[in-house]
Amino acid sequence: MPEQLQTDKRPAGGPAADQGVRPTLPIAVAMSGGVDSSVVAALLVRQGYDVVGMTMQLWNQRRLPELSNESATGRCCSLDDVYDARRVAEQLGVPYYVVNFERQFEDQVVKPFVAEYLAGRTPVPCTLCNNYIKFDRFLELADAAGAQQIATGHYARIRYNQASSRYELLRGVDHAKDQTYFLFGLTQPQLARTLFPLGHLTKPEVRELAGSMDLPVAVKADSQEICFVPNGDYAAFMSAYLKETGIEPERTQGDIVTTDGRTVGSHQGVHRFTVGQRRGLGVAAAEPFYVIATDPSTQRVVVGSNDDLLRGRFIARDVNWISVAGVEGEMRAQVKIRNKHTPATATLLATSTPDRVEVVFDSAQRAVTPGQGAVFYNGDVVLGGGWIE
Repeated sequence: MPEQLQTDKRPAGGPAADQGVRPTLPIAVAMSGGVDSSVVAALLVRQGYDVVGMTMQLWNQRRLPELSNESATGRCCSLDDVYDARRVAEQLGVPYYVVNFERQFEDQVVKPFVAEYLAGRTPVPCTLCNNYIKFDRFLELADAAGAQQIATGHYARIRYNQASSRYELLRGVDHAKDQTYFLFGLTQPQLARTLFPLGHLTKPEVRELAGSMDLPVAVKADSQEICFVPNGDYAAFMSAYLKETGIEPERTQGDIVTTDGRTVGSHQGVHRFTVGQRRGLGVAAAEPFYVIATDPSTQRVVVGSNDDLLRGRFIARDVNWISVAGVEGEMRAQVKIRNKHTPATATLLATSTPDRVEVVFDSAQRAVTPGQGAVFYNGDVVLGGGWIE
């Protein structure tokens, strides 16, 4: 089974010019308490690297007690996760620290998440967390610890392209676990200092490694829920958070209307709906209705048929280019518009603004949702990504 840290032939003089050559400074491992990051730390220790384990405390799980639910399981970044990460670090004999980033997480992830929902868009908090916390802030922690590089348990790969002088982000070998959709905001300086040791492994291989190394989290279930949203109930979280913080939307009630303008129901706030939603609409009809659009300015929720969800083009804003410098004229790509979406072939068209791109699909796609990420691929290579307008 492969477990040797893969090489990517980084440029001479840069951080860890070859990942197969051990750096003289420590590697800071982001330890979440799960099996993936625990295996990363154990692999690096086994291969002789100097490792520092760090856990970022992001959300106070005791907040919003009205959302507490004994059946809520699989939330990342819990107190149990901190305990598990500490146990693994002690077993490996590496220094371990917990750093409180709750304020930064709320300012840069939770508040934008709430603002996006109130604006009628569907945000991707895990991408915001990666962009502004798990890499940006974590690299600052690594600097404080004297670490040359950071390593995480993400299923993705990095390689250096000598011809373009750019770091490339590639999908993990295990496409079922690939996490590049949430990593499109990474910058060249961040990629230069990041290691993804699991990118060349499958999840079963990682589980087997954890068992062979007797890690206490070898059979621990993967986290499934967003750390601050129990059981994935966004509407309940929004209501509780708005009440706690004293934020009162100007108007919450509104009409549910069809694409031809008929009023078929009412609702208690557009933030309770997302494009493509079918269940929980509170509308009885012979044929199923789907949410086609939401309009916060009028508090209208537009519903229609499944065919009404099809969309052939959109604009992506705030595009971050990774493996290429950008698009001039047009570029062919495969585009992923949500994490579980199969990338669809499309043409990327340059606009007058470098960080805005028009995406034109070869075949119209279902539920192109404002606020979600759009990630552009060339096979396994991530070209870049942005946010759907």
